[in-house]
Amino acid sequence: MKIVAVLPPVVELPEQSPGYLFNVEKAYNLHEYFASKGHEFVTISDAKESLEPHLADMSIFICSPFYPAYLTKELIERSPNLKLAVTAGVGSDHFDLKACAARNITVAEVTGSNVVSVAEHAVMQILILLRNFVGGHQQAVSGEWSLPKVGAYAHDLEGKTVGIFGFGRIGQRVAARLRPFDVKLVYNDPYRREDLEAQLDVEYVPFDKLVETSDVITIHAPLTEQTDTLFNRDVLGRTKQGAYIVNTARGKIMETNALVDSLKSGHLAGYAGDVWYPQPAAADHPWRTMPKQAMTIHYSGMTLEAQHRIELGTKAILDNFFEGKAQKQEDLIVDGGEIVSPSYKIK
Repeated sequence: MKIVAVLPPVVELPEQSPGYLFNVEKAYNLHEYFASKGHEFVTISDAKESLEPHLADMSIFICSPFYPAYLTKELIERSPNLKLAVTAGVGSDHFDLKACAARNITVAEVTGSNVVSVAEHAVMQILILLRNFVGGHQQAVSGEWSLPKVGAYAHDLEGKTVGIFGFGRIGQRVAARLRPFDVKLVYNDPYRREDLEAQLDVEYVPFDKLVETSDVITIHAPLTEQTDTLFNRDVLGRTKQGAYIVNTARGKIMETNALVDSLKSGHLAGYAGDVWYPQPAAADHPWRTMPKQAMTIHYSGMTLEAQHRIELGTKAILDNFFEGKAQKQEDLIVDGGEIVSPSYKIK
């Protein structure tokens, strides 16, 4: 059986971390795993150039949302032996889920593997934006010392309203981590969690109210037909003057140029996140040079601890597949010819 994985190329680092698993060489230690089972395992770093020769006979396809290969309907139709597509991480929107369901291809991801890592990253970026950390850091590096230039744009988080869009595992952990800052927490999600509202001291509000009343909006929703460019020019225009947005979900939830214009006009006070569209982002992507931003590349869920969880979870999915066992329900996105994940079934 042939298994193909798309992973980043090896990069020489001054001090290579021994635990770094996310490249074609380490490949989450899957080389040894597949060799022990007698399967052919191919790792490539350029899906556009290198995937073509493997479509005809690959049975399992593995890639990550941090370095995605877009498994389109056309590629699926040219992969007659494909039975399983695995997201080594969380978020399977880079696969055409409808086409996978039509072909009865199982799609699974390592649910829960990155929730702590992403939640911590989101809280970090909220604080970086409000405290104007980037401005202060740039002065430290350049040799400048102008307090007004930094302090004029720095705020306390305490007392602010933070709107959490998407209240799944990550959104819930963000709420738990923000509570000690004495903020007002509101959330919106297709599935209201009344059982958690008192526990996390968070209030459910309609989407429009979240957009219009939040000082900070942090996005933790999957990319679906409903959320694709949901934060468009109209929605961004209805945010509070001087609001901040942090997006560690998916870049395509934002309307790219509308966000740039909102920051340039001064309506939004700042934007941060680690997700782009497409990924990896081009060198001339407009978000790289837009003002008032604290963007990073997509690494919020790639801490060394998260990589270890991804390795274990990916191997568990593969073990179940090879042994003919049922997958954990929470890991399944497409199963039995249907999209079964509640995140992607939302109408």
